[in-house]
Amino acid sequence: MRVMFGVMICILLAALDQTAVIPAIPAIARDLHARSDLSWIVAAYLITATISTPIYGKLSDIYGRRRLLMLCLSIFIATSVLCGTARQLVQLIAYRALQGLGGGGLMALTQAAIADVVSPRERGRYQGYISAVWALASLSGPLVGGLVAQDLSWRWIFWINLPVGALAIGVCHDGLRKLARPRRDGRLKLDAIGMLLLTAAIVALLLALGWGGNTYAWMSSPILGLLGLGLALLLLLVVQELRAHDPLFPPRLFASASFSANLVVSTVASLLLFMCLFAIPLYFQYVRGTTAAQSGLYVTPFMLANALGNVVGSRWARRFGALRAGLRAGTLLLCLGLSLLALLPAGAPLWLVILALTLVGPGIGVSLIGSIMNAQNLLRRQEIGAGTGALLLLRSVGGASGSTLAGAIIASGLAMLGRAGHAPGVAAAAALQRGFTLVYATAAAFAAIALATTWLMPDTPLRESLHVPAAIE
Repeated sequence: MRVMFGVMICILLAALDQTAVIPAIPAIARDLHARSDLSWIVAAYLITATISTPIYGKLSDIYGRRRLLMLCLSIFIATSVLCGTARQLVQLIAYRALQGLGGGGLMALTQAAIADVVSPRERGRYQGYISAVWALASLSGPLVGGLVAQDLSWRWIFWINLPVGALAIGVCHDGLRKLARPRRDGRLKLDAIGMLLLTAAIVALLLALGWGGNTYAWMSSPILGLLGLGLALLLLLVVQELRAHDPLFPPRLFASASFSANLVVSTVASLLLFMCLFAIPLYFQYVRGTTAAQSGLYVTPFMLANALGNVVGSRWARRFGALRAGLRAGTLLLCLGLSLLALLPAGAPLWLVILALTLVGPGIGVSLIGSIMNAQNLLRRQEIGAGTGALLLLRSVGGASGSTLAGAIIASGLAMLGRAGHAPGVAAAAALQRGFTLVYATAAAFAAIALATTWLMPDTPLRESLHVPAAIE
């Protein structure tokens, strides 16, 4: 519980920082006299956090979790001070990028620390605590950020990280002191080439996703060039990992049918989560005619249902000792809920829309928590950091892809509506409804991929001890 308390504070720190910044962006724009490039306040953090996540995971397998977590917390606190004192938008973006270097390690290292002290079968109980903290931050972060920016100053969003971060350092330094340092056989050689290739590939792909459809057209040469560069670098990364002495991503993990299947489910669930988070508020505003505040209120049942799915997945693991059936049930709920959303007409009763959302939420929650527990169950002790980092990396890429995909589909629908010259009213609502129908239908297709994957994955029992087998299937 000492370890868990420190982990929960770290999760709260990272989650609040991400969710509280978004509603404060208008206040930041006014104060810094900025009108463009505001999205980079969020994007700069996400890019560096995504890149650093698997690197911290791998380094923690070599040097231990506590040492790396202290470094991440120190970076996060120091850069929070810098963000709070920024006088220009360029400065704030640069400081947010540095902050991501600290924030990227918080998620990977805390998840790996849980795996160090709790057996896979019992891990669900403690993952439930993490899910509760994440749900609390997801629901309260936007509210806190908006109130702080309105009544105090947006700078307090970063300065409040100082006492919370100091508490996290104190608790984690004490709680993680007794974690055993992983034993490694043979001489260690850090895969620096793999790290550089991963960094360059992720930067290229995330820039393409961020600029596509906004700064440049999707089929423009800059976007196609970035996508081609990113894919080429990923191919070189695969070659490097196959030949490296101590690879950043151990190839044997990806040769495992069980581990790879859980990676697919985890990535798709993250993609669907961010597709929904992006599309749901806009659906209520554009199609149902609600205000921004009301649309935020209608997201709450979805988020609560998502948190409930985490709890159900955790309890399922303890009760049955295996998660394949739970993942099948979760992905089936995803298919049903998203298909229902795609089939609903523009004038569908509000209660029916909420019902569909409350089917999707638990499905995502079960899929996210079940996939990480299943994946960690297959890892050797000296691979927990690398394996967890790989899974969280793909989740980040899935989340970025999901919001980008939903945004592109909705923007395309709005553009077609503008060219057609629809007047506000029933015809416009119907035209907008078709755009959101395409979003939900696309999401349902991805959910079907996740469901099919769960039917192909082996049913691996969750271990009741921390002992990890020498091989995975």
